Amino acid sequence: MLKRWSVVSLVLLAATLAGACASQKVPAEAAVKAAEQAFAAVKGEAAKYLPDQVKGVEDAIEAAKASLAKGDYAAALTAAQALPARISELATAAAAKKAELTQSWATLSAALPQVVQAIQSRVDILSKSKKLPAGLDKDKFESAKTGLAAITQTWTEATTAAGAGNVSDAVAKANTVKAKAAEVLGLLGMPVPAGLK
Repeated sequence: MLKRWSVVSLVLLAATLAGACASQKVPAEAAVKAAEQAFAAVKGEAAKYLPDQVKGVEDAIEAAKASLAKGDYAAALTAAQALPARISELATAAAAKKAELTQSWATLSAALPQVVQAIQSRVDILSKSKKLPAGLDKDKFESAKTGLAAITQTWTEATTAAGAGNVSDAVAKANTVKAKAAEVLGLLGMPVPAGLK
């Protein structure tokens, strides 16, 4: 008799659990879908500035979808319910990173063209000179000219990237120009502005 009650109890428990799991299917599906839609709205912009964090949210969504596909609706619902906060944090962090990079670009794009122009002017003058100044041998001068060509090319790429809205790439290239410009100024015996140090 006791054994029969145990079997009946187990059957009832299994039925109750199955019903509870089934009742979580709709909310789990809705939560996953809502997370996907919220993520889609911020993914493009966030990927430009925080690709690692975007990947983390993508992986979390995929994990929730995998739980859903396996019928583990409780796990899918729990995972999906945690996603809106992560997506909101991602959007906020991406906006902050964009603002930071935009400010960096504004600073660099205001200062670097003048530096590049000063280097170009100095190279032009020295190219026309019959004799290089003391401390500047032919090899250093050739290195400076090669450096100037690299600076000019990279600066063009930076301004093109900025024009296309890719501020992250523009700032990275501008920082390359900044470092190379400091090196070329040193080769030419010109003072290095504080902003390039």
